[in-house]
Amino acid sequence: MEHANSVGIVQWFHINQHREVERVVEDFQKLGVTHIRTNVSWADWHLPEGKAWYDWLFATLGDQLQVLPCILYTPPSIAVKPKSSAPPQNPKDFADFVDTIITEYGQYFDYIELWNEPNNMAEYDFTLDPQWDTFCEMVGSAANWSRQKGKKTVLGGMSPIDANWLREMFRKGLMEHIDVVGVHGFPDVFDSNWEGWSAEISKVQNVLDEHQSPAKIWITEAGFSTWQKNERKQVKEFINALEADAERMYWYSLEDLSAELPAVDRFHLDEREYAFGMKNPNGSPKLLYTLLSTKGLSGISNYEWMTRPLEENSFTENYTLITGGAGFVGINLADKILSQGKPVLIFDNLSRAGVENNLFWLREKYSENLYVMVADIRDKNAVRQAVQNASHIYHFAAQVAVTSSLTDPYHDFEVNALGTLNLLEAIRNTSHQPSIIFTSTNKVYGDLHDLGMLSNESRYYPSNLMVMANGISEERNLDFHSPYGCTKGVADQYILDYARTFGIKSVVFRMSCIYGPHQFGTEDQGWVAHFLIQALKDKPITLYGDGKQVRDILFVDDLVNAFLLAEENINAISGNAYNIGGGPENTVSLLELIEMISMVSGERPEVRLEEWRSSDQKYYVSDFNKFQAVTGWNPVVSPLEGVEKLIEWLQENAISPELKSTGHSEIARKQPVF
Repeated sequence: MEHANSVGIVQWFHINQHREVERVVEDFQKLGVTHIRTNVSWADWHLPEGKAWYDWLFATLGDQLQVLPCILYTPPSIAVKPKSSAPPQNPKDFADFVDTIITEYGQYFDYIELWNEPNNMAEYDFTLDPQWDTFCEMVGSAANWSRQKGKKTVLGGMSPIDANWLREMFRKGLMEHIDVVGVHGFPDVFDSNWEGWSAEISKVQNVLDEHQSPAKIWITEAGFSTWQKNERKQVKEFINALEADAERMYWYSLEDLSAELPAVDRFHLDEREYAFGMKNPNGSPKLLYTLLSTKGLSGISNYEWMTRPLEENSFTENYTLITGGAGFVGINLADKILSQGKPVLIFDNLSRAGVENNLFWLREKYSENLYVMVADIRDKNAVRQAVQNASHIYHFAAQVAVTSSLTDPYHDFEVNALGTLNLLEAIRNTSHQPSIIFTSTNKVYGDLHDLGMLSNESRYYPSNLMVMANGISEERNLDFHSPYGCTKGVADQYILDYARTFGIKSVVFRMSCIYGPHQFGTEDQGWVAHFLIQALKDKPITLYGDGKQVRDILFVDDLVNAFLLAEENINAISGNAYNIGGGPENTVSLLELIEMISMVSGERPEVRLEEWRSSDQKYYVSDFNKFQAVTGWNPVVSPLEGVEKLIEWLQENAISPELKSTGHSEIARKQPVF
């Protein structure tokens, strides 16, 4: 099938959702999709603002997209019972409304769909029309009139697909004026007896052949709900529907349904109804959206390998499990372990923009020993499956941004705290109980306001000479700040307690600022890379506060060595937390990094100042003596050497001449809270 011409997306709208519609149009353009199937509510039309809404909706959608309007929902005042799923008292009224829509907006569409899921009682209450006489009269009249007005007709999609119901529609003469038969399918969500698209469509085609009908078959709605956080299955079902033997396929849907809105018959009835979108309620992309927006409709089938389940019995040896393994730190660690000929399982939901490219790079580099499980740390079953054959675990999967935690603390808790508990419980319930190394954060120590800050022209420093000489040690009291600090701190403490209570071999790294290849700095994380990217693109760098904030920065190769030493010494160090960073010899302030960039690049970037952010620490430097004493670890890459290496990598992998000249980039342009 020619995907660009045969794929659409279903998106239902409520009256006056103007911004939502505009956002959908923008997303369609990003995805390369031109067909939209949307609702035209007969009931809403009769509201005072109904016509004005549809005037605007058709003009806005029709200007950019090819619209398939689905005409449904009886005004309760003229229904046989006062609800929108009831038949109208006068069946011809429906044809009159269809005539109105064609007259007003026919310039925007060639096909018109008559009702939605007529064999689904929630959409059409057939108990009020048990012989389907009213339905056939109202839809038959509307279909006949639509054809006379030059429009092709689509029979509202069956859900579930029912060959006997379709035969009944033929017996009653309805199909005489139907050009397309719509079918709906929701495998493993609602359709528990699903036999596959080939078998299901064959049932419909057989009925059409029996009656020598020339009607085409469209999948007017196919979808998969991610309510159990299984985004790889959504991609798999999209590919299955895309490759089905149907002339056109509409995927349901672009955006998750808001939890504040009713799904069926005015009720928040079923959690599955709320998670069919390619994007989450907060607008963040799911895996399907990410792949479509970066790889396109024509290329998505090439990534079917991402959707395959992990076969627990397929391993001849144990592997190292890296959760969040497609991210910046995880991909560098995986590269190191794979280079030693050892197997690695990457567990990642690919929710962060661009990390899928890290995974593609790693998969191309290593044809053997690399296993991939695209899954969410909140999915307990997936976590359990991933842990079964793991010998060691590095736990990096996290919500990583302070700012995002302030916007959506619930999501932050689910990922960082509950996700970690899922992993610990999976470990506890294995017979071999693999070891786990967890990356916590310096945010568990709070804002460090008591250090007595002093400053010079370029940096802050503490008045306490011991802290100045050694950095912050693990003896400092915990003081969780921000939802992010709280959830990472909760995970931190759970990891340590499972060592104490259940004997699980576990270590916590409380991290300072890490930088290096495969890092794409954003507003929320990765300020060293962000500064370099902005400078390479001749874009201004925004500093929050005065730029004298100090951190000890650690090149990712040094961190990887620390991880491997921790694994080697796990018996000796289990149950402990360690501060890990560059230490006092590898500190830099924001202003000093700007000067370092100027020295390396030969040109000083433009700098802009904005107000302080409330969660910022003016000074944080790690005291890593505790870890060094038991493992001998010490950073070897200096800030200047590390910055030069990162610039070289960015120039080769992230900064194209086109982007540099135009300034067009998906990378955020402000430095993060850190």
